[in-house]
Amino acid sequence: MNRKGLLQSGAFLVWVFVLAVAAPAQQEDAYRGLRAGLIEEIRADVKLTSERIGRARLTDRVLQAMLKVPRHEFVPDRLRPYAYENRPLPIGFGQTISQPYIVAVMTDLMDASEDATVLEVGTGSGYQAAVLAECVKQVYSIEIIEELGREAAERLERLGYRNVEVRTGDGYYGWKEKAPFDAIMVTAAASHIPPPLIEQLKPGGRMIIPIGSAFMTQHLMLVEKDPGSKIKTRQLLPVAFVPLTGGH
Repeated sequence: MNRKGLLQSGAFLVWVFVLAVAAPAQQEDAYRGLRAGLIEEIRADVKLTSERIGRARLTDRVLQAMLKVPRHEFVPDRLRPYAYENRPLPIGFGQTISQPYIVAVMTDLMDASEDATVLEVGTGSGYQAAVLAECVKQVYSIEIIEELGREAAERLERLGYRNVEVRTGDGYYGWKEKAPFDAIMVTAAASHIPPPLIEQLKPGGRMIIPIGSAFMTQHLMLVEKDPGSKIKTRQLLPVAFVPLTGGH
């Protein structure tokens, strides 16, 4: 390990020690410090990928949401020391919590207003839903794995996210009773853009969805429905998501 690696490793161990022995208030300060460092990493990654995503910086509203949401609450206890690393982490049932950079970029690309109603397909641990909840009026989130969905709903409720409603179901078919949506975010890779989600997207709305199989190249896609309901798509970043499952 080189000197930089040793320094980074040493800093990590210091943070682990602080989080282990500090009082709750000190722990929250420590976590906020880690989130602030993560925001700087996200900013740097956005600059590196600006040509692909079509923007050089993320909105302050999204960055403030990323700074506020306690990612350590959305990962298994044994992985809390790694919660603010800019990478995905396993959450059980073969699922992952997405890389923070991807969470931030997907949220930003929706261009959803503060009074928007958003559909999320793939609740997972609830982290992306929490970030969305900080940015928009209402979030409806669908999770196909019943236990994950139940745990996420309880976690979001405990953390005070009253503007998120979670249900168990096959997200491919959306949530017709709550449609139409100002924006839709899919957090699992589909082989194609699900027609029911296109139908449930408002004219003028945007959908962010990874397209591709689990063992081949996937790309993050931006889907836009113009005021006349004409669909336009744009390929953005190569990504790696768990597959969208269900009976479709």
